[in-house]
Amino acid sequence: MARYRGPSCRICRHLAEKLYLKGEKCYSPRCALERRPYAPGQRSMRRRKVSDRGLQLREKQKARSTYGLLERQFRRYYREAVRRKGITGENLLRILEMRLDNVVYRLGFADSRKQGRQLALHGHISINGRKADIPSHVIKVNDVIGWTARGANSEIFKVVREQVTDRSLPSWLSLDSEQMTGLVLSPPTMEDIGAKFDPATVVEYYSR
Repeated sequence: MARYRGPSCRICRHLAEKLYLKGEKCYSPRCALERRPYAPGQRSMRRRKVSDRGLQLREKQKARSTYGLLERQFRRYYREAVRRKGITGENLLRILEMRLDNVVYRLGFADSRKQGRQLALHGHISINGRKADIPSHVIKVNDVIGWTARGANSEIFKVVREQVTDRSLPSWLSLDSEQMTGLVLSPPTMEDIGAKFDPATVVEYYSR
């Protein structure tokens, strides 16, 4: 499936908010938003008033960029959230959080969701002992996320193994640092997710 291949830091600068798309770099002085806290492109002294529709669009773009999705796939997740019982915005967030690339990131196996996507695509990640190479695969409760034989022999596995115990885990996941496996204990809560965007505003955008 197609995906955005441009500079990740450009997205944060355009939205004027740090979305932590580059892992450790986002926490360092090398962060592009820290060094250039203005939108990319030619700057203008003119200030434009943003409409309500514009604010809704910005929140939707934040959500898409955070999880590395294009419009068609994101809209499909929204339709699925509408079909489910409960609050649509919360349903949407849970669906996004349960993607394989995000769970790999949350477990500390990757520095960013983009890297988690790469690990899955390269055949390094397994679900319940079977190779899982589809980053958009939706994880279920009680699924065990681990490494394939190929992944366990990779250089990145050695680096992750040394650093994984220093990561803080959300309460809906557990980690066995000896076996290098993670277990999904429950669906994520809104407090655990700590979204950088307002899901209710995203729902308003699509509900027009």
